[in-house]
Amino acid sequence: MRVNWPRRQRETPAPARSASAPPSEAVAPPAGRPLQLVVGLGNVGSAYAKHRHNVGFWTVNRLAKQLGIEFTRRSGVVELGEGELDGRRVVLAKPRTMMNLSGNAVKQALKVYGLQPEQMVVVYDELDLPSGRVRIRARGSHGGHNGMRSIVGTIASQEFARVRIGIGRPQLGGEPTWDSEAVAGWVLAAPGPTDRATLEEAAARAAEAIAVMLHEGVEAAMTRFNG
Repeated sequence: MRVNWPRRQRETPAPARSASAPPSEAVAPPAGRPLQLVVGLGNVGSAYAKHRHNVGFWTVNRLAKQLGIEFTRRSGVVELGEGELDGRRVVLAKPRTMMNLSGNAVKQALKVYGLQPEQMVVVYDELDLPSGRVRIRARGSHGGHNGMRSIVGTIASQEFARVRIGIGRPQLGGEPTWDSEAVAGWVLAAPGPTDRATLEEAAARAAEAIAVMLHEGVEAAMTRFNG
């Protein structure tokens, strides 16, 4: 399935203000509360831009380009861009914090636009998915991801959709490892050319999945992209 992306146009900044998931996970937001906020996770700063941990930023940047949205607004610890998809308002957000403080940025973005957690989707890297795999869930725990841990703790809710992009788990002696130093060295490193191409393709699929989520809902995106 391909999304017919709108032609690029400059948006006017808004005024201040493993297996597929079971269908039971996909519950549409309450009437009148469509998905509107898309948050990409990563570490802020050029030194981190090419790291695996920043694949959430890659995805939101790609989505911004495809929708003609520019990040023209900063509100404290979050960078924001606003535009439209098929006549519906879309807000893109990138924390201006380190990953483990992402919750502060998400809380601010929700506050600025008066949105509820169930109107948000967060995209981020996932160690326990093979590199390049994209998985969508309607809700769930933080799963050990520090950025998600911060968000869930700060906004006191797990009731928001998420798109996970697999980066694979590092190996020691030919076996997957949970060693903290090995994991940190893996996520905070730029992938090689082949893996980079795989992750770029995954970011493109994730951006397309998010467009479907915004337009048709979480369940439709899960059906099309979790296979």
